[in-house]
Amino acid sequence: MPDEIGTGAVGTIEGLLVETRRFPPPPEFAAQANINDPSVYERARQDPEGFWASIARELEWDQPWQTVMEWNPPWVKWFVGGKLNASVNCVDRHLKAGRRTKAAIIWEGEPGDERVLTYQDLYREVNRVALALKHLGIQKGDRVAIYLPMVPELPIAMLACARIGAPHSVVFGGFSADALADRINDCQAKLLITADGGYRRGRVVPLKETADRALDRCPSVEKVLVVRRIGESHQVTMQAGRDLWWHEVLAGIREQYCPPESLDSEHPLYVLYTSGTTGKPKGQLHTTGGYLTGVYITSKWVFDLKPDDIYWCTADIGWVTGHSYIVYGPLANGATVVMYEGSPDWPDKDRFWDIVERRHVTILYTSPTAIRQFMRWGPEYPARHDLSSLRLLGTVGEPINPEAWMWYHEHIGRGRCPIVDTWWQTETGMILITPLPGLTTTKPGSATLPFPGIEPDILDEAGNSVPTGQGGYLVIRRPWPSISRTLWGDPDRYVKTYFSKYGPSIYVTGDGAKRDEDGYYWILGRVDDVLNVAGHRLGTMELESALVGHPAVAEAAVIGVSHEIKGQVPVAFVSLRAGYTPSDSLAEELRRHVAEVIGPIARPERVIFVADLPKTRSAKIMRRLLRDIAEGRVLGDTTTLTDPTVVEEIKRTWIAEHGEQE
Repeated sequence: MPDEIGTGAVGTIEGLLVETRRFPPPPEFAAQANINDPSVYERARQDPEGFWASIARELEWDQPWQTVMEWNPPWVKWFVGGKLNASVNCVDRHLKAGRRTKAAIIWEGEPGDERVLTYQDLYREVNRVALALKHLGIQKGDRVAIYLPMVPELPIAMLACARIGAPHSVVFGGFSADALADRINDCQAKLLITADGGYRRGRVVPLKETADRALDRCPSVEKVLVVRRIGESHQVTMQAGRDLWWHEVLAGIREQYCPPESLDSEHPLYVLYTSGTTGKPKGQLHTTGGYLTGVYITSKWVFDLKPDDIYWCTADIGWVTGHSYIVYGPLANGATVVMYEGSPDWPDKDRFWDIVERRHVTILYTSPTAIRQFMRWGPEYPARHDLSSLRLLGTVGEPINPEAWMWYHEHIGRGRCPIVDTWWQTETGMILITPLPGLTTTKPGSATLPFPGIEPDILDEAGNSVPTGQGGYLVIRRPWPSISRTLWGDPDRYVKTYFSKYGPSIYVTGDGAKRDEDGYYWILGRVDDVLNVAGHRLGTMELESALVGHPAVAEAAVIGVSHEIKGQVPVAFVSLRAGYTPSDSLAEELRRHVAEVIGPIARPERVIFVADLPKTRSAKIMRRLLRDIAEGRVLGDTTTLTDPTVVEEIKRTWIAEHGEQE
């Protein structure tokens, strides 16, 4: 996600990777797809406001809007004057539509416990929790922080907040006490909802203890609601007068129905913090009507959601992917959603495929990082399971390497399933560049085309559209309904970060991209990660894709290291697939392979073999930490990493080969 974007080096980013494989939609899939009329693109282009209004009408509104969009760049409002409630659209209306007994959430805990909540169950629980929040003094506009594992109480709490108009701020359950405190204090949350703990790789994650350390410096929090996830085997301290057990509070609620607040379309739905690489976390503010419109229609069209689908997005709800494509988007469509609490390799490396088989999952949405991890473990794990229920696959989080795309296609989709490679951000709220699976011929590694009604472009430093095949800054030229409205409490930083480079009407994503001759978009990675090698600006994604295209390589991260003659040289950190061992000859073979695939200018100066790469809990590779190691800098914050010990191991490997930096 973008941080403050400077002017950087002059010129465009060179797009060098070539991909020729093509996968048209299977005819039988296209015939039944929710959207299979190509004229939708032209209709949306000619009348974008009319297009978005037609989508918004599929939601349930208490009061119609007077104006579709008010745009005073960079500030925008959607469906002005309209009133609605997100929890009504995600729960109540499905009871009236005959989905009362349909499964809304199929939940599985890491130890193997399970719960299935029908839409009737979800309705009952959301109402009870909304009433409990009101009993605890939470009013419309108050912020509620949520720090929970992946348990059903998490979406229930979010929808209960939405019901009473209290913006929620979900903090990922893997964050440290300092990270939690920073987020609570920034939005001045009045209530914290947490749990005694959660499970990860067979161990208890002590959420309540972490929350207690954070709360020592969070004066705005008046009450703490604690979900009992672990139970008697994990005792926690409850502070009298502040801490309350979730189940005890709910037991005291006698009413059955909490009337939903009729909220302005622009009423804040939630604040979600992006950590970024500089400065304090940025609180992205998403509002109700526009956000719900965007995630509703992208869920319906991109995932081709059908009434009998079993849909599984493997993200954590602590990230925007979970907000948009576990909770609000699928539930607004009345879908059946799978939630899983734990790790993909517990108790063995086939846990995901076991869930797909047992739950008859039809749609799977996961990250390229997870896919490359599965590649490294080997195809024997998915091969143990019947994955024939799957009919659509998706990827999210970062650009997917073509070879990882092909592995996903062959070993998970078994050659049958369309793949939707989606590009979007916390700031965008919804998917912006994506195949429509009944319409789009896909190319491994390309996010393909903008969603109808989205107007991206690729610009050079001077603000000119770059030619076909050249890379530049990916921008969006006009607003869409689910764009983040501001940064909580910091509108100046919002403008500086996203709208200062080319003026207030052009949103700068912070990503590099190129367009091919078919108008397809290829994301080249963060502009921050562009290398400047002897005057050539190279995107790290292309070099990493070339490395992953070698049969020995499972994952790769490429950084630029300072060089007195060339400015920078590429250095590759590589983890190998099972059956391969590091050697000088393999390193030289990989350097040669990159030069052959992309060109001599891209040849890595060095290849460093590592057991694993530093990744955040949202499955992004932290190249910044690799640059810190290579340049001998003090390591930045590692609290968001899946396994902080990985960085120390890489640092030891680097020092063993290159010595300590002065």
